[in-house]
Amino acid sequence: MSKTQYSNYSEAREVLILYHQHPSVRLRNKLVKLHSGLVRKMAHQFSHQCTEPYEDLEQIGYLGLIRAIERFDPEQGYAFSSFAIPYIRGEILHYLRDRSCAVKIPRRWQEIYNQGQKVRKKLTSSLGRCPTDLEIARFLQVPVQEWLDCKLAIQNRITLSLDTTVVHHVDCPITLGEALADPRSTSLRQQEEERQQLQGAMSQMEEKTRIAVELVFLKELSRKEAAQHIGTSPMTVTRYLQRGKAQLVSLLQTPALVAGA
Repeated sequence: MSKTQYSNYSEAREVLILYHQHPSVRLRNKLVKLHSGLVRKMAHQFSHQCTEPYEDLEQIGYLGLIRAIERFDPEQGYAFSSFAIPYIRGEILHYLRDRSCAVKIPRRWQEIYNQGQKVRKKLTSSLGRCPTDLEIARFLQVPVQEWLDCKLAIQNRITLSLDTTVVHHVDCPITLGEALADPRSTSLRQQEEERQQLQGAMSQMEEKTRIAVELVFLKELSRKEAAQHIGTSPMTVTRYLQRGKAQLVSLLQTPALVAGA
């Protein structure tokens, strides 16, 4: 890290701490300026995959950056960039889906998606249930975020009928029309937003705590199996899980700053 980069990092860190202690629109805008490079980089990546103008993607990305700034806890001691990127990416993906953008799907993503559909059928047969996205991604040996991005990109290209099944319960499939008609149904956008918030919160955990939470709560391993994977005792895994749950509750309940306050 160069002297200039270190100086910028130190300044951003100090402002993040100050904002966390005394949030204000002035400090938030300063943080947006200091971290604008994250937004530009993400908007540039997506601009090659869709027909939306780069400038529009950049503006939407700033909304995700603001949400990340409002929820970040600098006392956890983790890099802000790793926390903010899922929020920026998620906001842009929401925008592309809502705009029904004609996404240009990279060949690699098409291949991953096609392989994933075959893996889903195979795992459903062997597990006796629908596999999670994490399980599919692990089987494909790709990052779970890449698998989720592939799925969303493919979905953006498909014109959905109101008869399209959006929730695959074995005994009671729910169609898009039914989901739209029922105000109590959780929208796809809300589910994706909650996933992004969870990913951002978990990025602030200590590594072994995060791994324990992923293995037990996401991959559904027993605590004994998780302990073997981490190389510790089931009792220690239990402590990791208790610590992880407390951190998640704290991070996910952090109230957002009201614009203009």
